[in-house]
Amino acid sequence: MAARSKDTIMEQITVFLADDHAIFREGLRLLLQADESIKVVGEASNGHQAVAEVARLMPNVVLMDLAMPLLNGIEATRRITLETPSVKVLVLSSYSDDQHVQQALDAGASGYVMKETASEELLQAIREARNGNAFFSPPIAGCLLRRWKIRESQTTATPALTDRQKDVVQLIAEGYSNKQMAVLLCISVKTVEKHRQSLMDKLNIHQVAILTRYAVSQRLVEAESYNHPAGDAVVRVDGRYANRMTAESPI
Repeated sequence: MAARSKDTIMEQITVFLADDHAIFREGLRLLLQADESIKVVGEASNGHQAVAEVARLMPNVVLMDLAMPLLNGIEATRRITLETPSVKVLVLSSYSDDQHVQQALDAGASGYVMKETASEELLQAIREARNGNAFFSPPIAGCLLRRWKIRESQTTATPALTDRQKDVVQLIAEGYSNKQMAVLLCISVKTVEKHRQSLMDKLNIHQVAILTRYAVSQRLVEAESYNHPAGDAVVRVDGRYANRMTAESPI
């Protein structure tokens, strides 16, 4: 019996949870830990933390939410798959639209599962990802078929931003000031200003509202924009509201 128990432990699939909602992570952890073949080894509430902790813990599979602060799930997935290619990233999201799915796959995700999926399907997805196979919830499989048929016609060329420029674009869209961005990114204010200027020149965008729309269109940030009663433009990110400059204001 002791030998069998030891073998079971050695064969466990190690899983890392990346989601900004603590209650959801707790429920997911309890669900996974009820299966003896799976061990949850770590958690993260934002993209930067996920990338760093995955590199340290080296789990077999990462369950990645897409809408996370500081660094979104798409970029976190891309960095994890580049820096730690042996780790499989399985997107676990409430988004089922074509663009989210395709960008997740382009970033290197091994599969895409809806949050409302049954527990048995999620467990199967984790096992398939661990074995190097792709797994998609049925609605996502249909989404992929549609996307593959029209991908060429929808592909548009956009200027390639560096990782740091993408960080800055997301934080601008989330309403952070240059000083706040410098603290979050561990760089100087002057370096932040340099990145802002270079990305503005590259994109030929010089207004905050237009840059925010660009960030949303490229899924660098999950946001809903609308006009504040007082006339200020407001962006909502994961339930947080931040006043930002109007469309006529320069960055």
